[in-house]
Amino acid sequence: MKEIQKLFPSMDGNDFQREELLSYFKTILTKIDELKDPNKLTLGEMPEYTADYYNRVIQNADVPVRGVAMEEVIQKLLKLVEGHRYVNRNYVANAAPLPNIASIIGNLVMVLVNGNNLWDVEGQAAATAEIEVTSMLSKLIGYDESISAGYTTWGGQGAVFNSLRLAIARYAPFSNQHGVPRNLYCFCSELSHYSLYKSVEATGIGVENMIRVKANADHSMNLEDLKEKMEHVIAKGGVPLYVLATMGTTDTFGIDDLVGIKRIAEELERTYGINSIYIHADSAMGGMYTFFNDYDFESNPLRLEENVLEVLKSYQQKFKHIKLADSMVFDFHKLGQTPYTTSLFLIKNRENLKYVDLDAAETPYVGNRGYGSYHTGYTLECSRMGSALAIYASLLAFGIEGYQELLANYIRVNIAFRETLTKEISNVVVTNEVSPITTFRFYPEETKWNDEWNGHLTLEDIMEINQFNDEFAEVIGAERDTVFFGNTKKQRLVEAANSNKRIAVYAHKFFAISPYTTIEEVDRYVGFLKEHLEFFLKTRRRENIIIRS
Repeated sequence: MKEIQKLFPSMDGNDFQREELLSYFKTILTKIDELKDPNKLTLGEMPEYTADYYNRVIQNADVPVRGVAMEEVIQKLLKLVEGHRYVNRNYVANAAPLPNIASIIGNLVMVLVNGNNLWDVEGQAAATAEIEVTSMLSKLIGYDESISAGYTTWGGQGAVFNSLRLAIARYAPFSNQHGVPRNLYCFCSELSHYSLYKSVEATGIGVENMIRVKANADHSMNLEDLKEKMEHVIAKGGVPLYVLATMGTTDTFGIDDLVGIKRIAEELERTYGINSIYIHADSAMGGMYTFFNDYDFESNPLRLEENVLEVLKSYQQKFKHIKLADSMVFDFHKLGQTPYTTSLFLIKNRENLKYVDLDAAETPYVGNRGYGSYHTGYTLECSRMGSALAIYASLLAFGIEGYQELLANYIRVNIAFRETLTKEISNVVVTNEVSPITTFRFYPEETKWNDEWNGHLTLEDIMEINQFNDEFAEVIGAERDTVFFGNTKKQRLVEAANSNKRIAVYAHKFFAISPYTTIEEVDRYVGFLKEHLEFFLKTRRRENIIIRS
């Protein structure tokens, strides 16, 4: 057993084993740093992903009969890291974070104490951090911290699923025993994340009872369409159970009108005598901008530029009402720059948790003892990682102003990118409002966005432009280790002149997610696009000439 014991941290905190562990950490950090190149997006060389790459991995994988030396373990791990994308100034594709140092340290503490956050007796550090973080963020958004509740979960998807679970159990308290009623309906924007789609599947409500609501020009949910569709459900005997209000759509950062949604819900409740409609704010993408809810735009303590201030003012007007929602989420592993997975599901009234909590008799081994007072039997996980420690460390290190500075820079960079892009490239249009994300669409010749948006183009015309953008995405995607742009095949839906079906629009995405993405880098981003677009157009013309001849 002596050799086996060497594979564990010390029991007594002795110098020798601590230094040995630190030496392993140092080796890994050093070797990963050696793989970094600020002009590339990958750590070292990207593997050659041939068609049989993963089959070869499967064939070569075996558990060793005898354990190998720790140095060899580290070498094997470092081999896996080679070619991995690294979020530096060249990554502008999606909401993948570069974890900040405080959050990495918080994660390390979580691993070293290795508590199960189900019960404070087994995970005291994380339990206390979770309670403290819940209070901090409740105060920030306007929930009453004395009655709110929160717990870490598996991303924005976990928050949507848990909120729907609460909504079902609140409406039908016996559904946990007898099953979900068949007449429940959920509503969301046609541009909302697929989290609700997965959740209505998993809860048994069914995707046919998920009603998609049209989006406005600014990518927010159309309230007239919402009300009309909710009234239609009521008229046929259905129950409007749940509304997903998206506070920052994944591709375009569209922000739904929570005040309007709440007003419609209350009006329908009064008019038809129906139960309270549950509203969840899917703020996985935009929730961090609540850090500006109390920013003084008059004194402007951070000395932010006027064009940045205008955007943030509009956000304050929208996000200050997030307290109207029954629940919301902070996805710190997006714009909060913490490791996967660090999401906090925040509930306005902790009384709602009683509808989904387990009876003490069902958990005889935890939580119903005479010791320990924090038992999260209402979560779906029995084993819960203490990711609140990473969130806690980040909040302390950044503070409100630190996050404000970081978030403002995302807006600053996007404004500069939009201006430079449209100045340097004539056949491109920006297709969303200013946000941490810029969506843009190219055309083979002159731009036709107004015609597309107003339904003047045929289905064939739109699909041809989609194909053009799809092919160009492949061209720049092949060089994703240089600059990695994002793309989407459903930036929004538009009418076609010769079809009753609304058509999804393809677009590219510029997503500022790294603190190293600054306005000094904008010319390089646009230059990359311009160079590759010119090459793509020449190649495409040449291929067309060959086909015609």
